[in-house]
Amino acid sequence: QAVIDALDELFTVSPQDTLVFFAGERQIREAADKIRKRFHQYEVLPLYARLSNEQQQRIFRQGRQRKIILSTNVAETSLTVPGIHYVIDTGLARVSRYSWRAKVQRLPIEKISRASANQRSGRCGRTAEGICIRLYDQEDFENRSEFTEPEILRTNLASVILQMDSLRVGHIRDFDFIEPPDSRLISDGYRLLHELQAVRPDDTVTRLGKTISRLPIDPRLARMVIQASDFGCLNEILVIVAVLSIQDPRDLSQENRQAANEKFKRWQDTKSDFAGWLNLWAEINAQKQALSRNQFAKWCKKQYLSWFRVREWQDIYQQIREQAKELKLYFNPREADIDTIHRAILSGIPSHIAYHDQESQYKTTRNRDMAIFPGSALARKTPKWIMAFSLID
Repeated sequence: QAVIDALDELFTVSPQDTLVFFAGERQIREAADKIRKRFHQYEVLPLYARLSNEQQQRIFRQGRQRKIILSTNVAETSLTVPGIHYVIDTGLARVSRYSWRAKVQRLPIEKISRASANQRSGRCGRTAEGICIRLYDQEDFENRSEFTEPEILRTNLASVILQMDSLRVGHIRDFDFIEPPDSRLISDGYRLLHELQAVRPDDTVTRLGKTISRLPIDPRLARMVIQASDFGCLNEILVIVAVLSIQDPRDLSQENRQAANEKFKRWQDTKSDFAGWLNLWAEINAQKQALSRNQFAKWCKKQYLSWFRVREWQDIYQQIREQAKELKLYFNPREADIDTIHRAILSGIPSHIAYHDQESQYKTTRNRDMAIFPGSALARKTPKWIMAFSLID
């Protein structure tokens, strides 16, 4: 309602293209429905990272209609929306934070910093003087932190520790950071590396740890790749590791979700989401060989796949494959069975396991309650034991 009131106020001055900042996708969808009813003469366009490239490109088209663009913080620094005269800032953003206590990646909605607020307001003054309406008061603004916390203070430090060792810049606890990370985050990074057998009890990096640091991916994924070489399932693990390194290549936007899920059932494996990626990869390769580049892009669109993310998946797969060759890892000549593949995956996520208890819930390590993500092929099943690559709060 505050956004609609702000739009009314701005459009009495002059109808102009407007950018509205929201915290997340769900808020954007809910607001879009109400704003379309109230301002039907305007083009209301959502903008967030998970939209397909074609949907994101709509914000750049110049037409007769004025635009109201509802965006996450992707429009704060990642791209510039042309022709914006007004900005409405809700003052919130979804921030990725690693919880060292719970060992999960959290995505809480938080108040943005003053630097982010100023960055947002600057979006409407690029071509001429603009107006920014903040949906919070001056006192609230002045009480906010001056800058957004740097990522090193809110991420798992395992890969940083390994990179610092490979660059020989000294121990992470002794390094002179501008903003040093919390000692508990450092301890948690070492704990993960202990799980992966990448460091010794005295925190020195093992030979395995040095090999892990040479692969340009998350240490857990790198551990899977090295284990797959020993187990004889490297070809399959490279596919899975590459797709886990990127944003989901499927187009699961709200308007397409039901149709997309129907398409993906062809490739789903009822026992494993990891195996589903292998099935999809085989189909992508078959279609790529049979079709021209243009036809392949159209095929991806029909299957609700992002062509850009599919290309990214293929590029990362190729890069990791080249690295594996340099490390002289063993490529299996025959197709590996799914149990061997799962054992290789488990080597990278030994604490990401859970069992089904008597109360119809899953208990994971540290006695936490978990639920299977609704989009999973296992969502309607209750296997006794499960493992998962990502745990998200």
